[in-house]
Amino acid sequence: MIEFFFDCSSPWTYLAFHNIQPLAKELGAEIVWRPILVGGIFNTVNPSVYAQREKPVPLKARYMKKDLQDWARAAGLEIKMPPTVFPVNSVKAMRGCIWLGKEMVPFATAVFQAYWGGDKDISQDAVLADICKQVGIDEPKFFAGISEQGIKDQLKANTEEVVARGGFGSPTIFVGKTDMYFGNDRLPLIREALSRSKASAA
Repeated sequence: MIEFFFDCSSPWTYLAFHNIQPLAKELGAEIVWRPILVGGIFNTVNPSVYAQREKPVPLKARYMKKDLQDWARAAGLEIKMPPTVFPVNSVKAMRGCIWLGKEMVPFATAVFQAYWGGDKDISQDAVLADICKQVGIDEPKFFAGISEQGIKDQLKANTEEVVARGGFGSPTIFVGKTDMYFGNDRLPLIREALSRSKASAA
């Protein structure tokens, strides 16, 4: 089993979200999607992200931009970095993922595409309403659902859980509950971990 803790406001998470699905299918691994708020993680255990944004190292920042585009091209994705609104408040989108439960993948995919490919502000109700129409979600039910206290509490609980388990950003990925990986570029290691697990279970 793969647990995938994610926030749609991260471009590297978009890549990992896209890339891990065929990998899991190939190796017969179930993905449990765990929406979080990455800002809550940064505030709690990783405030260095904010300092890095305020005072980026020019050479590193230039390379990271190229690196992101190389990964996007390899995945066949469009990613504009930075989007017009960055960072973005993704709380409503991530609550939407929680509310949708096992049906969240088409919605989350559309949110990633809208923000990173379409440069749309996913904090806005109008943008989320358009995404709901696009993927066939009842808009009034969606907005009522994401305002429920239980949905808000679950998003907070997921965020606190990933920190308690050692996570410090998005995406944080676990194989078999305890084996943690961070970031899109760790997928080759996740492949190896899944292959080892499959071999030992045979």
